[in-house]
Amino acid sequence: MDNLTHTAIGLFLSRAGLGRWSPLATPIVILAANAPDIDVLSAAGGGLNYLHYHRHLTHSLVGMPIMALTVVLVVKLIGRKPVHWLGAFCAALIAVASHLALDWTNVYGIRLLLPFSSQWQRLDVTGVVDLWIWGVLLLGVLGPFLARLVGSEISSGSVKPAHHGRGFAWFALLFVLLYDCGRGVLHARAFTALSSRLYQDSPPLRIAALPDAANPWRWYGLVETSGAYTTETIDLIGTALPGRNLVFQKPEASPALDAAARTTAFSEFLRFSQFPLWRVSPVPSPENGRLVEVFDMRFGTPIAPGFMVSAVVDSGLHVVQTGFQLGRFRPR
Repeated sequence: MDNLTHTAIGLFLSRAGLGRWSPLATPIVILAANAPDIDVLSAAGGGLNYLHYHRHLTHSLVGMPIMALTVVLVVKLIGRKPVHWLGAFCAALIAVASHLALDWTNVYGIRLLLPFSSQWQRLDVTGVVDLWIWGVLLLGVLGPFLARLVGSEISSGSVKPAHHGRGFAWFALLFVLLYDCGRGVLHARAFTALSSRLYQDSPPLRIAALPDAANPWRWYGLVETSGAYTTETIDLIGTALPGRNLVFQKPEASPALDAAARTTAFSEFLRFSQFPLWRVSPVPSPENGRLVEVFDMRFGTPIAPGFMVSAVVDSGLHVVQTGFQLGRFRPR
């Protein structure tokens, strides 16, 4: 998920009770809820380096206690105050776990079992940005201030600091939990609808039902068959969506494709991409050259590409140029 969501969840975890586990617990929990995204520093090494290390060990079960302890140490040093080590560590560990759980729900996924397994785990029930979650989190942030303002108009009493925002925090946390569970039910329905038919007279090999950022009943269907990818939009409440089906044929095997696949850029991209679509096309230079491209179909298509890698291969099957594009992420 995005860092606004992680920050708000950390704040609500603190207000819901973790903030009382230790001095400086609130900054510890908020920072710990964002700590796994320290891997953004890998972007300094370029796009492919970022692709390799993003959601890497910092998003794994092995990394959880290390991230939690690091946050406690940093906050203690900066705050120059004593902490209750066990309470602070446990609060930070729960906040880090909340980050991993939220990232697990979305399309990008996490590699939870690194370094023992590099397999991606993802639930595909939310996008990296979810507008419904944003709306409820905003209510949870603003609600206590509005409630205190209304209360001050009614009486001269004031809200006790220990209880400030606790009810709204619990409401927001429970909403996100129940919302993701509800999304999971809808995802199962969309997945079943996609798997119940043939595509160009071929059975599906793999299927993904990817969420829409705004409409929980609308899903982006991605179906791989032996010869093509088919994309379509499914509306679970029965609204007709004409003209949303697209078919992208897979290319035949070729030496140019094999040459590109051996490059570092393609190897790295293919470790990340779970629905890769290859495309081979001629280029004016070099003579008889080929442009080889791979698109991750979860984040775009050849018509509107998102994550992709490309290579120019000459007639002697030498790769003369490679390129990588993170592109514009399109939340579903």
